[in-house]
Amino acid sequence: AATTTVREDIPLRSPSPPSGLFAVFRQRYVLKLLVKREISARYQGSFLGLLWSYINPLTQFFIYWFVIGFLFQLHKDVPNFPIHLFAALILVHFFNETFAAGTRSIMRNKALVVKMAVPREMFPVATMLVSLYHVGPQVVVLVVACLASGWSPDPLGLACLVLSLLIIAAVGLSGALMFSAANVFFRDFGNIVNVLTNFVRFGVPMMYPYAIVEERFGRFADYYLLNPLADAVILFQRAFWYPTLTDGDLTRLEAKGHVVMPDNLLLHGGLALLACVLLLGISQWVFSRLENKIPERL
Repeated sequence: AATTTVREDIPLRSPSPPSGLFAVFRQRYVLKLLVKREISARYQGSFLGLLWSYINPLTQFFIYWFVIGFLFQLHKDVPNFPIHLFAALILVHFFNETFAAGTRSIMRNKALVVKMAVPREMFPVATMLVSLYHVGPQVVVLVVACLASGWSPDPLGLACLVLSLLIIAAVGLSGALMFSAANVFFRDFGNIVNVLTNFVRFGVPMMYPYAIVEERFGRFADYYLLNPLADAVILFQRAFWYPTLTDGDLTRLEAKGHVVMPDNLLLHGGLALLACVLLLGISQWVFSRLENKIPERL
């Protein structure tokens, strides 16, 4: 009988996993399982569970509101300042959580990265979706506060809402992709992210209104709008905070020369989204150059 010999000098290799963001969404079932796993792990052993997604941002909100709005009285001329603040805080929290958790996602799931033949981009994408999941409860709290202040949704506001979330998702995932791969090689990148996120709160109109930027910098305020995070926050405030202003509020602000919202807001937002999509493509390219070396470093 014929016998079959096996060449022992040829190493056996597991098939290379598919790669790319499109491959991630082609395996939606696995992505869904990862998101559920991440959410369950976050609240495992917690008796408050999902309530923590309300408690954490609300705690930050009350701290900022008490110090900036109540103790220092810095924004007593800003109508409905708590809504203005909380709307911005939701997006800041969305970005920071996506960026920070996404940077750690490869290292936190290194056993799955090595064993599972799935796109390695799936882990940063899963963290972004988990962060987006936690935006929901925060928006519920914001809507209740807005309704109590006379808010009613409008088509332009809804368009601004969707556009702002897309911008944050794209720019947050871009950072998560690049830094998650880099963090495998140098753990310093996790600490770098913590430093960078400290500046986000001051680079967007959260603790101060856009009117101050316009007033201090004049025509140079357009350069401020080159920051996609600032564009996203202003769009989000246009969806929730701006409709709570009465005609009297707007007249009083305009009489003082305050520019409540920048001109061509949707145009700025659309250009910001295009820039973020381009950045996402660059991040995907950088990730693909590094991902083959990730298993051996893990």
